[in-house]
Amino acid sequence: MRFATLPPEEAQARLEESISGLQRTDPTLSASTLLSKPQRNALIVAGVVLVAAGAYDLRNTAIGLLTLAIVLYIAMTLNRIVLFVRARRPGNEEIVTDEEARAVPDHLLPVYTILVPAYREPEVIQHLVHNLGRLEYPTDRLDIKLLLEEDDLETIDVVRHMDVGDHMEVIVVPPAEPRTKPKALNYALPASRGDIVTIYDAEDEPDPLQLRRAAVALARLGPEVACLQAKLSFANVGQNIITKWFTIEYAMWFSLFLPGLVDLGAPLPLGGTSNHFRRHVLLELHGWDPFNVTEDADLGVRLGRLGYRCGVLDSTTLEEANSDFINWVKQRSRWYKGYLQTLIVHLRQPRLLIKQAGLGGALEFALFVGGTPLLAVLNPIFWLMTIVWFVATPHVIKQLFPAPLFYAGTACWIIGNFLVCYLTILTCRLTKRQDLLIAAILVPAYWVMMSLAAVKAFWQLVATPTFWEKTTHGLAKGPVPEQHKEPSPA
Repeated sequence: MRFATLPPEEAQARLEESISGLQRTDPTLSASTLLSKPQRNALIVAGVVLVAAGAYDLRNTAIGLLTLAIVLYIAMTLNRIVLFVRARRPGNEEIVTDEEARAVPDHLLPVYTILVPAYREPEVIQHLVHNLGRLEYPTDRLDIKLLLEEDDLETIDVVRHMDVGDHMEVIVVPPAEPRTKPKALNYALPASRGDIVTIYDAEDEPDPLQLRRAAVALARLGPEVACLQAKLSFANVGQNIITKWFTIEYAMWFSLFLPGLVDLGAPLPLGGTSNHFRRHVLLELHGWDPFNVTEDADLGVRLGRLGYRCGVLDSTTLEEANSDFINWVKQRSRWYKGYLQTLIVHLRQPRLLIKQAGLGGALEFALFVGGTPLLAVLNPIFWLMTIVWFVATPHVIKQLFPAPLFYAGTACWIIGNFLVCYLTILTCRLTKRQDLLIAAILVPAYWVMMSLAAVKAFWQLVATPTFWEKTTHGLAKGPVPEQHKEPSPA
């Protein structure tokens, strides 16, 4: 295993650029500061108006807030139904057959950089190297960079004793805040040699032909397509009910929601792994935002705003599904917090967002990226009010829901939740995962977990907006199955 070494001055300069590159070139797109000055002022004005309105007429102010919440809830639910339907149209995924992928002679394949950020992952590093070794891609055209933090001595020690080819290199990232994955990616990007750059997490098991599929697809697509997002699923599906719910959610996300966004021409919130970029576009965008804890989703939106398109590649990477409740909440709260960061950042200049992404793209971004954590945090409020109403029929709730609002809210709660349950069950059929049908029926319990994570995310957004909550890997039980290609939706 080769360790890259840089002169101290060059290492420091690269570190500073990895942290402040985007912030320096376009501070309005950096999450280094949560709220811009106009956003803070608008929030203060809204707070003053809300307090004054509540003091003047508390009941009608509360009714107004509930009306707004119900309208948003209906809009976000309908949006997901539209995405589900639009995803069924042909042409929303890039399909490269095994024969097409293998038909390209090795010497005509582009050089491919694989960035693998790993932090405190000594238990999965050997598994990672094994999985990367299964990729059907010529090693002389591979540029694999394992990104380790300088203070992660245990993982560094394991890596030092590994025997791999010269196509794999270790880049040790100097310690500096923020301690995030995107900062490590930015630090390594200037050293990448590939025409195409992809990211894999330490526990990933990519489809062996995924690099060839992406290279073929990007070659036949126009330069406006800057990234292809491969699908993600899990190797430890059957470990427990949490892993089953997680698998259903990913099937819905990557096989239905993202293709639906592609069909609508909306910005695509990318996943954190298995996204395949044209390297020159990453350099043009100054890489990832090191202060955003879902740097992938943010980058997808920035690509869309600059006129680039992202597509969905019909190739699957298996990951390790979170099987532990506490660990799952940590991971999910970080994702929700990052989506809220992304929403706030890109709404700093709403008129510019509409000009760049179009009115439809801007609305889709707000409903999907913003709606994902907002739906999760609104659910327990409506659930609690519904339970209290049917148990005690308190006068205060009756006062807050005049007849039109009551019927609209009831329809929203009953029909909306039924439709989402139905779509969850339908996802199992469309992605040929009938083995997960029982878990799909029990999915409302999973929504409770989502709501807990969303509440935590809103709190952390205020208290620790750039804190990266580490996900523990290596919790999967039993043997890891060989990679399989997940079937396309029927």
